[in-house]
Amino acid sequence: MSSVLEIKDLRVSVDTEQGTKQILKGVDLTLKQGETHAIMGPNGSGKSTLAYAIAGHPRYNVEGGSVLLDGEEVLEMDVDERAQARLFLAMQYPIEIPGVTNANFLRTAKTAIDGEAPSIRTWMKEVQGAMENLRMDPSFAQRNVNEGFSGGEKKRNEILQMELLKPKFAVLDETDSGLDVDALKIVSEGVNRAKANTGVGIMLITHYTRILQYIKPDFVHVFVNGRVAEQGGPELANQLEAEGYDRFVNA
Repeated sequence: MSSVLEIKDLRVSVDTEQGTKQILKGVDLTLKQGETHAIMGPNGSGKSTLAYAIAGHPRYNVEGGSVLLDGEEVLEMDVDERAQARLFLAMQYPIEIPGVTNANFLRTAKTAIDGEAPSIRTWMKEVQGAMENLRMDPSFAQRNVNEGFSGGEKKRNEILQMELLKPKFAVLDETDSGLDVDALKIVSEGVNRAKANTGVGIMLITHYTRILQYIKPDFVHVFVNGRVAEQGGPELANQLEAEGYDRFVNA
């Protein structure tokens, strides 16, 4: 039976120097495993806030609503419990972790999620194969997580984690930002490969349609002013490419 992620009337605010600002104003979305949902919209519409609220970032205050994973309330889970429930976030700006090698980070994360350490021989073979597919130099396994990586290398490293940790749902927050054409294609191939191998449900947050040429969405949702203003199929993304967001913003 495939898993379901249900977002119901989600309302989220952040604290700013000017006071509390409400960002999400009642978001409803349902994702099933194996589906790809593109979340599009202008800057400041709440796309990234949705991603970080699902992941449990402490800066974001959930004022109401729920996020249910197979009927279980995600918002009541600690951040590590969300990861163990197989929710995954690929960050727009992946952080560096000095003193922790990629190899150690990945094996520790895999152990925490599965409840037991993977066999060293099998695991290293899997890691090397995934790195090769993403055209990452083998030496990156022994480098500290994201330290000294270029923007494109950090994004590949995020997709490497997704491929190896095999989440039920992955939220990709502007994974295409800062990527050149070649890197965009390689990263997209990694996302498609993970979906084909594991049936992961994908929430793909993006401003542009160029990544949707490689990762085909089943559904497109337009965010404006903290709400879903419109939703449809892949044709909606093409319409946005041609017309922009003016008709939503002006409305």
